[in-house]
Amino acid sequence: MINIILASLLLGMFSGLLAGLFGIGGGMVIVPVLVFLFAAQGMPANLAMIMAIATSLATIILTATSSVLAHHRLGAVAWDRVFRLAPGIMLGATVGAAVADFINADLLRIIFIVFLLYVGTQMAFGAKPRAGSANYSRWVDFGVAGVIGLVSSLVGIGGGTLTVPYLAHCRYPMRNAVAIASACGLPIAIAGTLSYAVLGMNAAHLPIWSFGYVYIPAFLGIGFGSIFTAPIGAKLAHRLPAQQLKRYFSVLIFAMAVKLIWY
Repeated sequence: MINIILASLLLGMFSGLLAGLFGIGGGMVIVPVLVFLFAAQGMPANLAMIMAIATSLATIILTATSSVLAHHRLGAVAWDRVFRLAPGIMLGATVGAAVADFINADLLRIIFIVFLLYVGTQMAFGAKPRAGSANYSRWVDFGVAGVIGLVSSLVGIGGGTLTVPYLAHCRYPMRNAVAIASACGLPIAIAGTLSYAVLGMNAAHLPIWSFGYVYIPAFLGIGFGSIFTAPIGAKLAHRLPAQQLKRYFSVLIFAMAVKLIWY
């Protein structure tokens, strides 16, 4: 267990640095690395993927809370929109966890690989959300939020890569879109984590120190590691060519996707 904690601490430091530098959630890195770590520790293949996703969501509770507080102090969070999106997001995240628990591990892995390839392509070509002029009804918001919550819960992310483009399309400036998306990451993480915890309570062959599908030692290591390095990444973002570095980082994302294909 000590090895997992130390490895998770290093993983958290790396993911926190990336989050601060690129403004992305750590799930895209945390999930595949945890899959490999869990497999190396002898965890059954049918558990490694779903536990990596559940544990990633749990760490987002910590990082999203820190991010939301920072954006709130800057007055960038439009809370009325957050509260409007939150019910659909939480319902979608709950359904996403149930879907992940129902389908087999290979299909769950394929879904995550497809998402990695999508994000890697976006980063490689420097794609940016298009500003729009739409103003949708509450029902459209609820439906879109449900899809965002479902996909995010399925792949273990905070949903920013999906929420920001939608909010930009809804006439929000990028600064506010990112802030609202950060706030929406918290209900995704809470609903998803609780759902994975409850669904995994009676799962067979769970390792000790598991809370359902959430592996507590990895959660603690990643959470504490990311807290220290995220501010450093944010400072480096103002000094380094972040857009160029994103293209380099996309190579790492593609490499992880390829590795998962032959996992």
